Amino acid sequence: MDAIASRILKARQYAAERDERLWVHNLQVKIQGEHSDHRVSYDQGSWDCDCEEFQRRSICAHVMAMEEILGEAVEPAMLPIPG
Repeated sequence: MDAIASRILKARQYAAERDERLWVHNLQVKIQGEHSDHRVSYDQGSWDCDCEEFQRRSICAHVMAMEEILGEAVEPAMLPIPG
């Protein structure tokens, strides 16, 4: 098998086993919201978003979307305790 084909197979294996092989340490993304763009960041288990909802509640749809996209590769945002 040539080197390129071997690399492609290995890449597919890594992607298929992402819950066991992939961990995100930090990242920054831009999400196009309905009214404006938002910057979401993740650093060593800590989420941040520049939207008003996140600033008030420490959770928002933008962070939840990134959690869903990244799955077990990231730590979930801590939900605020009601009260």
